[in-house]
Amino acid sequence: MNAHALFMPADAEAKPCAVPRRRIRQLFFALFAGALVLNAYAWLVEPRMLMVNRVTIESATWTGAPLTIAALGDVHVGGMHVPAERVEQVVRRINRLNPDLVVLLGDYADGEARAADRSPAEREEIVRGLSSFRGLTAKYGTAAAIGNHDAYYDRAGIMNVLEAAGVRVLSNANAVIERANGERFVVAGLEDVDTGRPDYEEAMARAPADAPVIVVAHNPDVFPHLPSRPALTLAGHTHCGQVSVPFVGRPVTESAYGQRYACGHVEEAGRHLFVTAGLGTSLLPVRFMNPPEIALITLRGPSAPPVS
Repeated sequence: MNAHALFMPADAEAKPCAVPRRRIRQLFFALFAGALVLNAYAWLVEPRMLMVNRVTIESATWTGAPLTIAALGDVHVGGMHVPAERVEQVVRRINRLNPDLVVLLGDYADGEARAADRSPAEREEIVRGLSSFRGLTAKYGTAAAIGNHDAYYDRAGIMNVLEAAGVRVLSNANAVIERANGERFVVAGLEDVDTGRPDYEEAMARAPADAPVIVVAHNPDVFPHLPSRPALTLAGHTHCGQVSVPFVGRPVTESAYGQRYACGHVEEAGRHLFVTAGLGTSLLPVRFMNPPEIALITLRGPSAPPVS
């Protein structure tokens, strides 16, 4: 007789310890249903949201009155969730926020096919969506950088459509903006890291030496190569990973620096970067825990008075 039998009643019967099949089936169907719901949410619900991400950034190199900037990245017109009509809606939403300046951060056309390989309907959709930017009413106008998808599609064509819509496209170039109170600031735009040649010195050519600087770029990977002068660098490209997994993070960032510049406000040695989640999607038309956004950034100096 084994030791275990000594502690069992004589009439006891062995009972199975396995989980009943019915319980296993219930658990399986619950997991399957949950996966379906999350999948539907990621494909059909979250990509169609639009959040306003309000951020205040204090920069030691920003002088003068606070400035409110609406930043929109990665529009990807023609994608599953961004028809031309949606861009018109986003323009109206930005105008209701009443920013001083609007910046567009590249990747205006969806996909990687060249314009010449697209159907006339696809090309028309992209033109119609980008032409909607004509309706932006920010006090100091709209400035734009060019992204890698724009170079795949037709870089010159994208620039022409944006400029016809009243957008200042800054490709290693700058715009000096005069404020009503006599102050001025510089917006310097850089070429894309992957498809161009970003050059800060070229972008700042003939810019006034005493004016604060805002850098606009598509890819945040330019940030570690910039000097300390810019008060703020604005970028997109990463889509904030597009998908975030709880307790894991963002599996994909499309940045050579991994999670370092994946999303949001980054401060390094007193320098400031903000990376926006953008509007559209790429690779897969899904978002999870990274909804589309308009970033509304108040840029101020460290001693600036509160914004009323």
